[in-house]
Amino acid sequence: MAGEYPVTRFALLRHAETEWNQHKRIQGQNNSPLTPEGEIQARQWGQLLKAYRWSRIIASDAGRALETTALLNASLKVPVIHDSRLREQDWGQWTGKTVAQLKKEVPRLLAEMVAGGWRFFPPGGEDRNAVWKRSQSALKDADQKWPGEKILVVTHEGVIKCLVYRLCGRQFLPTEPPFLFSNHLHWLIHDREGLRLEEINALKLP
Repeated sequence: MAGEYPVTRFALLRHAETEWNQHKRIQGQNNSPLTPEGEIQARQWGQLLKAYRWSRIIASDAGRALETTALLNASLKVPVIHDSRLREQDWGQWTGKTVAQLKKEVPRLLAEMVAGGWRFFPPGGEDRNAVWKRSQSALKDADQKWPGEKILVVTHEGVIKCLVYRLCGRQFLPTEPPFLFSNHLHWLIHDREGLRLEEINALKLP
């Protein structure tokens, strides 16, 4: 019908498990390879997602996201676009450390940062507002280029949280109970009202 605004659907999926994930090290915009279990996870996602009619994949250009994309796309076989705006939050000087290390080395600063919610800003890195701005910009541009498509977005936990939390009004505070489950896919849509949340924890690995 004339005048209708096409609805673009985005499925947000975190990259599969990496070596640094196993050791609970902060990766930020650095990278570590997928573990053998992570490779299995990525292939399983590919098999599970074959039931959907994907138009394309948009992936972070970080190595772990590209590895995940290549493995799952062996099943999907759709075009892939890399977008640096979907990179994980830059953790600056804290990259490579564990949270346990930070609690020991800089407990007061870490507590202040955590209490800052959206203003969480690792030294030499970026805050969560910056992650929100660049990631939502990537999705809005995708909507303009490919309106009405169903697009798989392979990105990072921090990016997914920034997108979902902003769209549902969460403040990123430690008093808020967690509600995004690991190894789950989440749906956003872009329509006449703009970018908005459709369903969280919509699909998980068996």
